[in-house]
Amino acid sequence: MFVPQGRIRSIHRSAPSSPGGPISTELRINDRIRVSEVRLVGPNGETVGIVPTADALRLAQEADLDLVEIAPQGKPPVCKLMDYGKFKYENAQKAREARRNQTNVIIKEMKLRPKIDAHDYETKKGHVVRFLKAGDKVKITIMFRGREQHRPELGFRLLQRLAEDVEELGFVESSPKQDGRNMIMVLGPHRKKADAKVEMQAEKETKAAERAAGEAEESSFRKASAGTKPVAQKKERKRSENLDPEIEA
Repeated sequence: MFVPQGRIRSIHRSAPSSPGGPISTELRINDRIRVSEVRLVGPNGETVGIVPTADALRLAQEADLDLVEIAPQGKPPVCKLMDYGKFKYENAQKAREARRNQTNVIIKEMKLRPKIDAHDYETKKGHVVRFLKAGDKVKITIMFRGREQHRPELGFRLLQRLAEDVEELGFVESSPKQDGRNMIMVLGPHRKKADAKVEMQAEKETKAAERAAGEAEESSFRKASAGTKPVAQKKERKRSENLDPEIEA
């Protein structure tokens, strides 16, 4: 295509922008604070006011503390006098404690047959009770085989019975529903996982203390019995009647 002279435009292609590095989450402290003035907060949370950054740094050095920018979006930014190393350590401890107390939802599963006998039912129910006490959810599955598939009411009544037997520990989170040849119900615990852990640990410590006290009491009783038991007197050995009386002992 013909382009008249003087109408030629130069086309500049912008170079692709290079991806930036990761955004730092570290707070700016001391000499990294480049603004001219800051809104200063004392080490105990008291408001000092707007001061030049140089004066704030001088106050931090005199108090053997750090000047930490806690609200960079402020105008001017808000800075606080604090021990930054101690601040980071305490935050790490809090994060570790939060992770330790985080609730992990675990779903246990228990399978039953519609015509389960009484002994097996009590055994299965015991497992469900243990799971609920530990703060876990339990998925109950009724498995139908053969002609049992035409009697879903048997499974429904069995699930209702189980839910009533454990209602003090859990509740029906998902009502019984048919899923192919199975019928499924989900029980949820009344207590949270963290609370259940604390209570179970307290029960273990109580049982351990009772066991130690029982062993100490038994040991004391044995020692007392050994001290009051009469010592058997050693029998005096007599001369045998078969010996010759003329022989001196």
